[in-house]
Amino acid sequence: MLSGTAGGYFLRANIWPGEQDHAFRASGGGSFVYGTPHDHNFDFLTLGYFGPGYVSDYYEYDYEEVSGWSGEHAGLRFIERSTLSPGKLMFYRAHLDVHSQLPPKSMSVSLNVMGIDAAQGWHDQYRFDPASDTISAVLNPTSTETFLRLAVGLGGDEALDLAERFGGSHPSDRMRWASFEARALLLDREGRDALWRTAELSGNRLVAEEAKRRRRENP
Repeated sequence: MLSGTAGGYFLRANIWPGEQDHAFRASGGGSFVYGTPHDHNFDFLTLGYFGPGYVSDYYEYDYEEVSGWSGEHAGLRFIERSTLSPGKLMFYRAHLDVHSQLPPKSMSVSLNVMGIDAAQGWHDQYRFDPASDTISAVLNPTSTETFLRLAVGLGGDEALDLAERFGGSHPSDRMRWASFEARALLLDREGRDALWRTAELSGNRLVAEEAKRRRRENP
């Protein structure tokens, strides 16, 4: 980070190692999200500042048309492959632009002007599989999900009651599903199967589809 967050924006520098750089060889491409097609849950401007720049395959999709469950059809539309070369300025639109980055030929740096919003943590960011044109995962789990799992795991009627209420009425689909996952950790196979069946009938598309997947994976 190169600046504070006054005014709803901040400036950051991203360092992108090439395949021959020590950081890449020591940590692997996954540490730098290379080869991980994803969207963003925020808008930002990016500028190629130093080096040849990373290469990206760019896609678009309709965020409002998906629920976010693993394996859901994404409707990706391929746009182009291009390089963030020095001096090139690009605007990434939240929940619309998808890119899969490839390592630059050598160490490169981009500068980002990042927009921030207190609610953006509740807006899902996805990983995609272009080969099958599907959503493969949510990339931004919240601390609230973690704390809910901890509370349920520690036991207590109040924690279980909270999880049940979240599962039925929380405004975030992801939190509803997290409440089912948390409760499932306390159950045996028969209990989990009954819980997944309840989730399938919850009336929430993401919860129902994820529950179906769990039952298929653990018959």
